[in-house]
Amino acid sequence: MNPEKPIQPFVVKLTGINNAMLRSAPKFYEVAKRIIEITENCILVAHNASFDYRILRTEFGRLGYDYIKPTLCTVELSQKLIPGQLSYSLGKLVRALGIPVTDRHRASGDALATVKLFKMILEKDVKKEILISLIKAEIKKGLSPKLLDIVESLPSKTGIYYIHNEKGDLIYIGKSRNIKKRINQHFTGSTGKCKKIQREVFAVTYEVTGSELIALLKETEEIKINKPVYNRAQRKSVFQWALYSEKDEKGYLSLKLQKADGRKKEITSFTSVQEGKTALLKITEKYRLCQKLNGLYETENACFQYKIKECNGACIGKETTQLYNERVTEFIMEMKFENDNMVIVDRGRTVDERSAVLIENGIYKGYCFFDLNYQVNNIEILKNIIIPMQNNRDTRTIIQGYLRKNKVFKVIKF
Repeated sequence: MNPEKPIQPFVVKLTGINNAMLRSAPKFYEVAKRIIEITENCILVAHNASFDYRILRTEFGRLGYDYIKPTLCTVELSQKLIPGQLSYSLGKLVRALGIPVTDRHRASGDALATVKLFKMILEKDVKKEILISLIKAEIKKGLSPKLLDIVESLPSKTGIYYIHNEKGDLIYIGKSRNIKKRINQHFTGSTGKCKKIQREVFAVTYEVTGSELIALLKETEEIKINKPVYNRAQRKSVFQWALYSEKDEKGYLSLKLQKADGRKKEITSFTSVQEGKTALLKITEKYRLCQKLNGLYETENACFQYKIKECNGACIGKETTQLYNERVTEFIMEMKFENDNMVIVDRGRTVDERSAVLIENGIYKGYCFFDLNYQVNNIEILKNIIIPMQNNRDTRTIIQGYLRKNKVFKVIKF
């Protein structure tokens, strides 16, 4: 922009923009109408928003126009949601977060860096305060979209969706590999819960995750934090059945599927007894364990698997406890990451992006999205961009189950 007066020397030094570069630049009044058009129905997001907003209001004021917009400041939001940084200037903050920035102190470079920073802030806002305030702003306008309009605005992608009522409050949080299809099922379903959602829904917001693992982890975390009224069942632990190891009287280690008991050390857990049985059958087959010892086949004699030569005969004492227990222990060790330091790298929201789940000393720390390898290979940058999450039996079981059933891009040990 041509400010129609000479630039101060310190601004030239800071930005590299000099008077000669501005001679052919447009004057504010020449682009004022376009600024109004592109910011229609928008919230102004800026790094130190009060400064940018004051400049805009001053310039519009000189033209006799009162420019009023809601604003969000990425400095204030960063201080709240990314605490502990040495500096909150845009340059130093994006460097600490591994956000690439080109054309520093130019409109395009600074704006793109702020967009990436704001996306990260939105992800870190697990209480959804920014999202809910946005919905409340929409409500004030008196808009009441039809269910069909809501469905049409949604993507057919993997992610989390948030159903809001007319007050803007979250009434349901869900995850799906196809958000549009899942919301359509809510809006056409005939169950009691579906009918309540259909009556109360005002808006649906969403976050694309790309990775189903992150969608699962975000869903369980955000339901526990936000406690939506129609997610009653998932507010507590969703894994009610667990797998335990026990030694029988002959010294064989058996795997037992039982009701989850917080006093006992579980290997992994499941949402239902059927899911647990199916998984235990696959584990028994993969590690050549005994169905009888694992409580899957009741008999006084050898199990059926022994007859078809898929069991080595632990059920009738033909295999030594040492050999049998080695395979059980191998399975248990594979399922645990008690002292592991690892990053699980999976698909991201776009073709160029990847997601990362961080586990440090066996504790799930959180997840992030990244574009560049150095962001995930530099542990200090990784810790800065991670969205912190709770480590509990649900998150541990989700990660274990996902690694057991799905292929991820890679697992980095450190």
